[in-house]
Amino acid sequence: MQRWNQRSRSGGEVLQTLVDGLAEELGRSVVLDDPLVRLICTSRHFGDEDRVRVRTLLQGTADDETIRYVLSQGVARWTRPGILPGRDDLGLRPRYCVPVLERGHMLGILMVVAAGEPLTTAETEAIDRVARAVAVEMYAERRASDEDEEHVRALVSRLVGSDSTQRCAAHQRVVDDGLLPAGPHVVVTSVAVSGWHGPSGQTEVALRAALEPFRRTRTARGLSMVDQDRAVLVQVFEREPAEDGLEQQCRAVVRSLTTFLGPEPTVAVGVGGRRTALADAWISYDQARVAVRAARRLPRLQGIGDWERLGEYAVFLQLPESALDDSLLPKPLRRLLEGGGNARLEETLRCYLDNAGSVPKTAEALELHRTSLYYRLRQIQEITGLDLDDGAHRLVLHLGLRLRDLLQVPAEAAYR
Repeated sequence: MQRWNQRSRSGGEVLQTLVDGLAEELGRSVVLDDPLVRLICTSRHFGDEDRVRVRTLLQGTADDETIRYVLSQGVARWTRPGILPGRDDLGLRPRYCVPVLERGHMLGILMVVAAGEPLTTAETEAIDRVARAVAVEMYAERRASDEDEEHVRALVSRLVGSDSTQRCAAHQRVVDDGLLPAGPHVVVTSVAVSGWHGPSGQTEVALRAALEPFRRTRTARGLSMVDQDRAVLVQVFEREPAEDGLEQQCRAVVRSLTTFLGPEPTVAVGVGGRRTALADAWISYDQARVAVRAARRLPRLQGIGDWERLGEYAVFLQLPESALDDSLLPKPLRRLLEGGGNARLEETLRCYLDNAGSVPKTAEALELHRTSLYYRLRQIQEITGLDLDDGAHRLVLHLGLRLRDLLQVPAEAAYR
């Protein structure tokens, strides 16, 4: 890692020199962004700065709305230079954009503020010349980065894998190399993206960027592994993380991926159970995968599942995907659901069971007179053939309704 850090610093100096030299030659502001429109380096102003440029310099990154706009123009997919139209409402002036490409890899975007006088042929030739030099430098950096990334990916893969011997070896290596401490609070988060139809590799880049802020925080250190459209984040916290803190972290990941990839793909995030030793990260990982399945199948979770909040759903989701179909529903419940116009009875049954069979609480929740509630409950008993005063019968119906929740999303959509 030290070799990469040294290389990164020296490479950054070279890129800054190239950007500054081009800006001075053109007399225009120049910026180099990565493929997700995140700032790598920038020149000084030349009186052509706009609100977006000023905000980016102050914040260290462009705001989400600007990033979404730039990416929506397809800049990250360009293979040749072009003009990015300005947006007055964003405070963005037009930019001449050159994709930084090397050996088929999209490495970044070189942008020149193109307000005022049009660029001359000599100026565009100078920009292209510098873009080629930037591409060579960034490709060298990428190769060094990829080597380290592959090393970490292999360690994380073994750390959370099914082979106990490899887990022990990876654990020892991670701790000995100082990549992560051995404890005391370990959480694994799994992220899955489906439905992306953009450029190959863009999802992988976006996942790395979304998880990067959580590899080192004030209270935790982490390692991540990205494989195409999936990612794993192993974190060790100094103190037990709060549920709302982990939820906020997950929502930040979802927001980042939505910014980088747009609203089209579906993002599911699963948080595993909290463990007290890094050696048990594999357990949290298995639970995080179950939580991802829950996030896909339960719309009310809004794309984020937490193992420790799943309750009985965690048990059902241990079943293979192929087994989760209507055949699992208890026959008495199927009779109720299949009856025409019984949606009102299903709602009543749900509320009654969720309120532990309390008639007063159910009537209040449904804003229903108790006489009407008793009438509906008798109807439910007649259709199902079950006694709602019998705890075992109530359990059958309650678990059946929970299974029904999981079956609302088509299997192919949940499996993607």
